[in-house]
Amino acid sequence: MDVRIEPSWKEALKSEFGAEYFLNLTAFVRQEYTDGTVYPRIEDIFRAFELTPFSEVSVVILGQDPYHGEEQAMGLSFSVTEGTKLPPSLRNIYKELESDVGSVPRSGDLSAWAKQGVLLLNATLTVRAHTPGSHQSKGWETFTDAAISTLSKERENVVFILWGNYAKAKRELIDPNKHLIIESAHPSPLSASRGFFGSKPFSRTNEYLSLHKKKPIKWA
Repeated sequence: MDVRIEPSWKEALKSEFGAEYFLNLTAFVRQEYTDGTVYPRIEDIFRAFELTPFSEVSVVILGQDPYHGEEQAMGLSFSVTEGTKLPPSLRNIYKELESDVGSVPRSGDLSAWAKQGVLLLNATLTVRAHTPGSHQSKGWETFTDAAISTLSKERENVVFILWGNYAKAKRELIDPNKHLIIESAHPSPLSASRGFFGSKPFSRTNEYLSLHKKKPIKWA
């Protein structure tokens, strides 16, 4: 597994890469890619860390698994490749975005957000095709928890957006005295109407960033 991570992340997480759990995880993931179809492409596994340097993270949007359908996952939570039909959760994210700030991106590729400092982080970075949850509890969560904890400890005034119960459970990794935590229901069709719609996470994020003399995100 080629760990393509921007240098500031390599430094921030250097203790993880030699840990026994990460070596075991690497062996598991390599074998999965050898044996069958796994998403995202192997070169995109760490794309969130490539596009958003540790030193430039101003927002974290936490997802759970990559998309498990063909030509969807691209290494960024909730994002899909250019030209791909929007999955239901992303459609609802865009509905809330339009309601909140008045416009939406032209496609489902959220790379432009990542390049502005939005870490689009899935808790699990790989998944077997058409098998959701297949790579959970293999070590990825330990790695991504370390990323969240390190951001919380070493950075200040980061916005952590936690959608749904799975993401909300990560709250214990974040210092609320140093950062803003925005929580709501998940944007999936099953729960979006129970608190996601109307939560205005995008404008609230920009208000906080502006208050702390940080550049607001151009969401659309």
